[in-house]
Amino acid sequence: MQDIRARASQIELVIFDVDGVLTDGSLFLGDDGQEYKAFNSKDGHGMKMLQAAGIHIAIITGRTSEVVRIRMQSLGIEHVYQGIENKAEAYEALKRRLGLTDDQIAYVGDDIVDLPVMTRVGLAICVADGHALVRQHAHWTTSHAGGRGAAREVCELLMDAQDKLQPALAHYLS
Repeated sequence: MQDIRARASQIELVIFDVDGVLTDGSLFLGDDGQEYKAFNSKDGHGMKMLQAAGIHIAIITGRTSEVVRIRMQSLGIEHVYQGIENKAEAYEALKRRLGLTDDQIAYVGDDIVDLPVMTRVGLAICVADGHALVRQHAHWTTSHAGGRGAAREVCELLMDAQDKLQPALAHYLS
């Protein structure tokens, strides 16, 4: 765990996949073709806390969904890449745009389409119910499943490794 904390202490940007990471991977489709997803409110609050602590968040997802745009907007996440077939290309463009190195970036994924980015970043994270090959290539695996608190766990890990968690939590105890 010491190696994970050392890696986490360097992170300035965390990138989340959506389906299977910020959701449980279920896709609900209405008769009209409208797509519905369920997001965990605790994950969302963790993401807000992380941003308040000065760590940037981005989304790179293969699907395009209006509900994702709305949810990310409500969380104040400005770097949202949807409909991305080549996640590694989007990752490299974002990295250049923000002037970061691989060691300063974490990625949270769950499936094999996430591996091209996960094998580049300084901290590769897989959710507990992620694909076995993804878990094998992750530096760390959450104890919570995707859409069930995994993102909150990641946010708190990063904040704790950077000594930002306790001050953030103290705010709620005063």
